[in-house]
Order: sequence, then C-alpha cells, then structure tokens
Amino acid sequence: MFVPGDTRRIMRQFGIQPDKRLGQNFLVEQSALDHILQAAEISQDDVVLEIGAGLGVLTCALAARARRVIAIEFDERLLPALQWTTQSFSNVEIVRGDVLGMDLDRLTEGMSYKVVANIPYNITSHLIRKLMEASPPAELVVLTIQLEVAQRIVAQPGSMSLLALSVQVYGVPRIAARIPSGCFFPRPSVDSAVIRIDVASEPPVSASELTTMFNLARAGFGQKRKQLKNALSHGMQWTEEKTLDVLTGAGVDPKTRAQELRVEQWIQLMQLARGMAD
Repeated sequence: MFVPGDTRRIMRQFGIQPDKRLGQNFLVEQSALDHILQAAEISQDDVVLEIGAGLGVLTCALAARARRVIAIEFDERLLPALQWTTQSFSNVEIVRGDVLGMDLDRLTEGMSYKVVANIPYNITSHLIRKLMEASPPAELVVLTIQLEVAQRIVAQPGSMSLLALSVQVYGVPRIAARIPSGCFFPRPSVDSAVIRIDVASEPPVSASELTTMFNLARAGFGQKRKQLKNALSHGMQWTEEKTLDVLTGAGVDPKTRAQELRVEQWIQLMQLARGMAD
C-alpha cells in the first residue's frame, strides 16, 4: 500500500512537480498521517469524502478502513498517479473537479458521511464555509490546515473572529494535532494542524436566522476595535436607541467588542434584532 515514504518516488515515477499556484504540499511523514486517521476515527461503516486526494497516500489509508471513499482531485495532472496508487481498492471513487462548485449531497448520494482532507491553504475559508453550510452536513470534518487558521477557528471569547463564529455555530472544533512543516514536500513556510469539527446534526438556528446573525457579526467584526454600540450602529445603520435596546435586551454591555461575545450571545442579538424588525 502507498505510504508517505513513497511520495517522492511516486512523483518521480509520474514526472509530477508540485504546483505552487494550487498550494500543493504532499504528505511525506507517517506520523502526520497517523494523527489524521486518529482524529477521523474511521470505521468499516463510514463513507468518507476526501478533498484534494493528490497522489493518494491519505486515500489509500482511508480506503483500508472505510466502506467507501469519494476522492476529489482538482489537478488532472495527478489523476494517473492517483488511479495507480488506489487501483487495488474497489471502494475508492475518484472524482475530478472543484469541490467548491459541487453538490455534496448529490455526490454522497444522501448518505451520512465524514470529510477528511489535507487542503490547500488558499481555499481554506471558502471550503470550511461550504462544508459547514452543506445540507445535510457531514457528521465529522477533519482537516489539515495552516496552524494559525486552526487556532483562529478554536478561539474562545476574547479572541473570537468571524471565522471562529462561522464554524462554532455549526459544531465543536478542536485541534487534534500539530503537524510540523517538515512533514510535507515541498516544505511550507508554516506549520499545520489537524482540526476536528464535530458537526451538529442541525444548526441551532434556521437559515434565515443565520443570515441575520452573520449580518450582525460582519458589522461587529468589521470594526472590531470599536465598541459594539458603535460598530453595530454604523454597520447595521441603526439608530443609537435601537442599538442600545438590542444590546441591553440580550444582556450585552454596549461597551463590549465583537471578539468578546460567545456564540450564544450572537444568537440572542439576532433574535432580538429580528423581533424588533417584525
């Protein structure tokens, strides 16, 4: 079976050079692969959606454990190598294309699924948003991403960001492992992390409520140095009176800043804002 130590040999065999534009960094260390698999807790009943299958080192490891692996790869130059490394696994389906434009429900045929992926840094935020907003969502998402981004996602009140809120409203994220840059070829300039997101079967609020909440959050985080009473008044074009009514009604100190709020407080603000609009 294809293991990380074979990566450079496979690249030479198929004449593959990593494409910097696509953010390609291939796994070359078994310890990093082990961390990903441990976080994903794959069983023989699992359907796994792998994004950015690359040369297939993670694909093979997943296929040896799961019932089915749907491996998506954007770069058609890698497909011959991917098909060759996974040829002994009848439970692997290779799909060529851009995951950001795919219907995940149709791709997984409505089955419960997990997402496991070593993703390029340049699509991280867009991809996470797509995965969190998928209907139905994955039951578990395990991503190898830039360490700094992972730390932002798991941040707590006091250091919250719009990215953290956009993940934590859908599930519970945690950093499962830190992956040194030397575990990849070519070696990136920063370390990575394996982040695990246990996704709620349903978000705590409806789609329309989420839209309102994120409008509020964008206004708050758009001027995060400002107190919320000023940031929301400006961003939402509210009167000072309405802003204070919403904040105090939710039990939020008007002098608080966006990064200090909990997810539950953003939900309360949204509910009050919608109530006043009605």
